[in-house]
Formats: sequence, structure tokens, C-alpha cells
Amino acid sequence: MNIKILFVVFIIILTITAICVVLFVRLFNMKKRLHDIVEVLDDISSGNGNRRILARPGDVTASICYKINKIVCDYEDRLSCFRKAVDTNKQVMTSLSHDVRTPLTTLIGYLDAVHKDIVKGKEREGYIETARKKAYDMKNYIDMLFEWFKLNSNEHPLSIQTCEMAELTRNLLKDWIPIFEEKQLDYDINISEHPIIVKVDLDGYSRIVNNLIQNVITHSNASRIEISLSNKSNQVELCVVDNGTGIPREDLDHIFERLYKCDKGRSQKGSGLGLNIVQQLVKKMNGEISVNSKPNKYTSFVVSFPPAH
Repeated sequence: MNIKILFVVFIIILTITAICVVLFVRLFNMKKRLHDIVEVLDDISSGNGNRRILARPGDVTASICYKINKIVCDYEDRLSCFRKAVDTNKQVMTSLSHDVRTPLTTLIGYLDAVHKDIVKGKEREGYIETARKKAYDMKNYIDMLFEWFKLNSNEHPLSIQTCEMAELTRNLLKDWIPIFEEKQLDYDINISEHPIIVKVDLDGYSRIVNNLIQNVITHSNASRIEISLSNKSNQVELCVVDNGTGIPREDLDHIFERLYKCDKGRSQKGSGLGLNIVQQLVKKMNGEISVNSKPNKYTSFVVSFPPAH
């Protein structure tokens, strides 16, 4: 009987010992695991946002590690956006200094020459006309800059409403025809005779059309522009095509970036904001925009919107 009792006691002691060993091992592993997590977090806090906490699916800390990793990823995304915004603001300030300050100095020079009677007669009239054009160029640039800031601040949400786009587009293009003729730019306008019902922001759509056409006039050196609006594959497509110098392949992927200006094939005039504004407006109206080009042959911008149901 005593032997049986001793055997039971031995089994109990052995079991307790085994449990204690298992708990000790788990505690030790947990302590080591927490130490590894703290080490990774210290590395992340020091600026290495690429570090992640590795965890096996069965690991007791797995769910915590996954959540920490997600927080770090979200933080890195926001930090990346913030850095891009800072870089863009620096570029905007540099562009503002170059594109406003320099022409403003030139404008003042022309006006001073007129004011001081340095130039007379036809030359004086030429100075005044040049000053007038430069003033309008500056106004257009500042208008573009404010439009870009408004879009990026999200303080002025678009007013999406159902409209008949065919008639709206015709009315917009009427104002451009005299400009086409003045610039000796052949034009072909093809707009569907059937009503095209789409949900867009009216001012935003007007800005899209005007910016795309202005882009052709300012940058393409084209002799012909084609503008069409039609229903295609359950999408409403606005196409603006020119036969100008085109866009080099290496620039196509960057053409919608803020302040991006092609170094080849396109003029250096402009703010570098027009196409970025177009892209932002198109996205805010649930549309898509694409560009295709062959240097010295054509450039085609295609804007598509889902039809209103």
C-alpha cells in the first residue's frame, strides 16, 4: 500500500515537474519573443520603417505582431505621402519663383520703359501689347495654381450631377473655334448627335476639356486637332488628338505628375500643373484618363466616364 502511495506521489511530482518545465520553457520563449519584438520596434522608431515583426501563424503573439505590422505599414504610407507633399510644396515654391517672379520682373521692365518714355510710337505700342500678354500669362498661371491647391486641399468638393454631355461639350468648343482659327490650327469636331447622359461636375468637366485643348495649343506645335465624344463599350469617351511633336516614351509614364515638364518633344511653356489637374478631376468624377503618343506623329488623350443609369 505504501508503495502504491509512493508511486502515485512520484507520478504527481513528475507531472508537476514536467508542467513547470513546460511553463518555464514557454515563459522563456515568450520573454525572448518580446525581447525580439522590442528590438524591432526600437529599430522602427529609429527610422527604419522597412522592418517587420515576423511571426508564425501558431505563435501566441501572431495577432499582436500582425496588428503592429499593419500600424507600421499605415504609418509609412502616411509618412510617404507627407514627404511627397513636402517635396511637391518645395517644387511649387521653386516653380512659383521662376514662373511668376521672372515674368513679373520682365513685365515691370516693359512698363517702366513705357512710363519713362524710353520707347515711342509703334515700339511703345509693341511694349504695351507685350506687357498685356505677359500679364494674362501670369493670370492664367496663378489661376492654374489656385485650382491645383483647391483640388489638393479637398476643401471644395465637386458637385456631381447628371448632365447631357454632348450639348455641354459643344458649348465649350464654340469658344475655342476662334482660337483655332487664329492659331491656324485645323480642327475636326465629332460629337454624337444622340444625348449622352453622364454624372459629372460641370465646372470640373469644363476644366478637363479646356486644359486638354490648352495643352495642345501650348505644347504640341500641332497643325491639326481632333476632338470627339461618343459612347464606346459602355463608356463615354472624350478624345483629344493632335498631330504635333508628340511625347517621348520615357515621358509618357510621368506626364500626369505634378510639375512634370518634358525635356524633349514638348515646349517648356506652362506650369506643369494642367494635366495633373485633369487627372485629379477625372478620378474625382469616377473616370479614367490615358495617353498614347508617337513622336512627330500624334498624341491622343482619352477620358472615359461611366454612363449615368
